[in-house]
Amino acid sequence: MPDGATSKSRFPENGIMSLLEIHRRHNLAGSTGRDLKLSDLIGAVELEAFLAMPLDYGTSRGDPELRALIGARCGINPEKVLVTQGAALALFLTNFELCDPGDEILLATPCYPPAFDALRATGARIQPLPLTFESGFRLDTQALSGALTAKTKLISLASPQNPGGVSLPRETIETVVEIAAKQAPDAYVLVDETFREATYGSAPQASVASLSERIVTLSSISKAYGAPGLRIGWLTCGDDALYERLRIAKTNTVISASVVDEALAVLLFKKLDRIMEQRNETLAKAFARMSDWVEAHQHLINWVKPDGGALCCLRLPESAYSDAAVEGFYQSQEKYDLQISDGRWFGEDQRVIRIGFGHLPLEGLDAALEALGLALSDFRDKA
Repeated sequence: MPDGATSKSRFPENGIMSLLEIHRRHNLAGSTGRDLKLSDLIGAVELEAFLAMPLDYGTSRGDPELRALIGARCGINPEKVLVTQGAALALFLTNFELCDPGDEILLATPCYPPAFDALRATGARIQPLPLTFESGFRLDTQALSGALTAKTKLISLASPQNPGGVSLPRETIETVVEIAAKQAPDAYVLVDETFREATYGSAPQASVASLSERIVTLSSISKAYGAPGLRIGWLTCGDDALYERLRIAKTNTVISASVVDEALAVLLFKKLDRIMEQRNETLAKAFARMSDWVEAHQHLINWVKPDGGALCCLRLPESAYSDAAVEGFYQSQEKYDLQISDGRWFGEDQRVIRIGFGHLPLEGLDAALEALGLALSDFRDKA
């Protein structure tokens, strides 16, 4: 996994943080679809109600109407839903409440960097469970079984996975829960479902929120829904005692979410079927463009075909690129006005790059992929 910067901070610096600061024309680094606009959610009638809204504290659990809408979307009782400031806070709270120094954590990698960094800050012993490029980022439940011990307190997964966009079949998660119950009875299974509803035309997999009391899921309106500027996420927890611990942890860190953000999220959920139909129609077109580009550039790259999310992984093979060529490719991004995500940010090899194909408009995606192809061709070994 990434080493991070040398500092006294409990949280290491990761290159993915640069995505908040650097914005190049050919931006293939992000993992979101197109951003919604405030006008997509609020009209004249809603605006009048917003102007009269008291700017008071929210509740520790989150707005009841919002929790009901989330619960319906996840197929779980709203009383099991805790609203958080993005999925990032849900991840942080779960890690810190469940993991103490000396505990063992099984983490599927590569992964979203804070999934690792927030765990490392707990002082727990992290046992990576590699999902390899060669295996198509598929989870090996036998390997998972061999890594579990009685000290395991958390099994951290994502579906679809970030950076690869590969989903875990429901049957696989059921198997994980069954294995954990026998070999690590104190362990919970955390499933990040942030990209679950970002599909290429097919219906999304059902949430696993209600599958077991030992499962905690987390998600947000940032990635699939297109509203990262509203810092609204959630976690679901079927274990009442753990839910209460997480609610208290939230209250002690941030008190409550913004009532304005929660109210806007309610409007989003009420329009979500129409919004997601449009977004996934566009994402399906972007995925088709990405697939066509990969087919035309098979001589330059390998890839793992995703089945969800607006992201995928490509690999620069040793047969085409020396180590020096790979490094030169990364250093040339500014020259090509190109922005990609380095696989090392996620705990992958330097030869793996994450490509986000959903954020740019289709014509912008075509131009960005053209720039990517040019850069890859320029740095390919000519011997």
